[in-house]
Amino acid sequence: MKSLFLTLGLLGLSASALAEKCGDANYDPKSYICHNGNFLCPVVNGEGLSYCNGACYSKFMYQCNSGTLSQLPLLEQGSKFTLTAWNPASPSVHGKAIANSGRHWWVGGETSSYCPDIVKDQGACPPGTVTAMAYSGGMNTLVPGGQGYYLNANWNVEVTQAHSSYIPSGSTVGGLVAYKNGGFINTNGQPTGWVACPGGSDGRWNLVAGNASSADALKSCTGINLQVNYLGDSSVPASAWQYI
Repeated sequence: MKSLFLTLGLLGLSASALAEKCGDANYDPKSYICHNGNFLCPVVNGEGLSYCNGACYSKFMYQCNSGTLSQLPLLEQGSKFTLTAWNPASPSVHGKAIANSGRHWWVGGETSSYCPDIVKDQGACPPGTVTAMAYSGGMNTLVPGGQGYYLNANWNVEVTQAHSSYIPSGSTVGGLVAYKNGGFINTNGQPTGWVACPGGSDGRWNLVAGNASSADALKSCTGINLQVNYLGDSSVPASAWQYI
C-alpha cells in the first residue's frame, strides 16, 4: 500500500510539473502559449499562435500592427517561390521541402524534372533540382505553354502535364493563396490546413489539403504549415524546363 501511495504521489508530481500558470488558469505548454501573463493561445501544427488585442492569430496568414490585426500581403502576380513544411513539434517533416515527383507534390524527396536534349545541347537547361512556383497557379518552368498546379479530387496537389491543359474532373483550380513572409493556404471548401501523410517512398510524405469531411481519414497524418520562401519577382529565372 505504501508503494501504491508513493507511485500515485510521483504521478501527481509529474502531472503538476507539466502544468504551468497563465493568470488563474493551469495549462500544458505543449498545447498552449501564455501571452502577457494572462492570455492563452493554442499551439496549432507546432505554432504557438501569436496575440493581438484579444485575438490569437497565425503568423502564416496574419500580422499585428499597433494592436490591429490584418492579413499579410499576397505575393504579386508572377512572383517565384518555393515551399517548406513547418512544424517544429514533428522533426520527421519539419523543414522538408515540397517537391514535385510524378506531377504530384510531396513533403520531402527529390524533385523530378526533364529537359530535352536539344535544349541541353544549347546549355539552356535550368537546374531542375528544386520545385518552384510562379504565383498564382503556375509552376516555374520554361516549357512552352507552362504547367499549372491544382487540387485533385483527393485534395492532393497535382501538376498539369506539359503541352496540355487537361485537368481531371472533380479537381479544384484556384483558391491556393501565398502570403509574402507567410504561408501557402488552401481556402477551398471547409479547409482545416495541410497535413503530411506517411506512405511515400524514399522518406517522402504525401501532402494533403485537409477539410472538415476528411478529418477522420487523416488521423494518422501530421498537421503542418507550408512556409512560403520568396525567390523574387517575375524576372527570376525558371527552375526547371518541365516537371514530370
